[in-house]
Amino acid sequence: MNEQGSLEKLHAEICRVCNEHGVRREIVFIDDGSTDRTWQVMQSLAQRDTDTAAIRFRRNFGKAAALEAGFAQCKGEIAITMDADLQDDPDEIPRFLNKMDDGFDVVSGWKRVRHDPWHKVLPSRVFNGLVSGMTGVKLHDHNCGYKSYRREIFDEVRLYGERHRFVPVLAAARGWKVTEIEVLHHAREFGQSKYGVSRLLKGFLDLITIYLLTGFSGRPLHLIGGIGMFFFGAGGVGICYLTVRWCVSRLSDSMMDLHLHETAIFYYCILSVLLGAQFLLAGLLAELIVSRSDDRNSVYSIAERLP
Repeated sequence: MNEQGSLEKLHAEICRVCNEHGVRREIVFIDDGSTDRTWQVMQSLAQRDTDTAAIRFRRNFGKAAALEAGFAQCKGEIAITMDADLQDDPDEIPRFLNKMDDGFDVVSGWKRVRHDPWHKVLPSRVFNGLVSGMTGVKLHDHNCGYKSYRREIFDEVRLYGERHRFVPVLAAARGWKVTEIEVLHHAREFGQSKYGVSRLLKGFLDLITIYLLTGFSGRPLHLIGGIGMFFFGAGGVGICYLTVRWCVSRLSDSMMDLHLHETAIFYYCILSVLLGAQFLLAGLLAELIVSRSDDRNSVYSIAERLP
């Protein structure tokens, strides 16, 4: 979006690298609702180079939509994504392809040395640590847009919202092999950063979604029911404790009578039991919905098939 100043140079650099290494190329530019001359530059490039395609959105739909449109357009076996601001170095393309030749299905870039202000770097590192810890996919830079994928992955992984940054996580959950390589990160020459606090917040919310999808999409009762069992058990233990105390107070002359209706903890225990029961019922309902769902997307991914 609004990268008119960098497109000519980016296109020339990609073509140079591919020609030097004998790589067949197919370049797909996505104009995500630009308000400058980005589309006119893309049109010119597509007219001059038959291996270049361009797609223009009617408005800004976000990076996930742009990637989905690009993957639908491309015809090659391997797709490499990069930003158009020249912070990603096209000379890294052969290294991505070599890693794919080693048998990996997703290769993620790691901008170990970043030319970004601290207020972008620090939240990004915190976010990457959370993603790695919650999902088990140990990448240093989940936010890096410089990645390579096998095209078949996107027959199984659907992009929307801010899920584009979690494709390695979603792919790994289905058995695809994921790794990373260090990549150069240049200082921005053209355009302005689209990164902001709102994008970071959306990323955290999508992380919760991804955690639920990869861990509990096929067994919601394990999550919801587990929470319910905790509340139900805590309330039940509390009620048993109060019941024993009430009986002892009635049998012992040395203890004051315990009036449960005057004890706040009694009502907290009842509330906890009710919450637990509701969570358990919600979990059972979710299991019924999953089992009766018309969604035919399989929970497995086939690597090879013999006759």
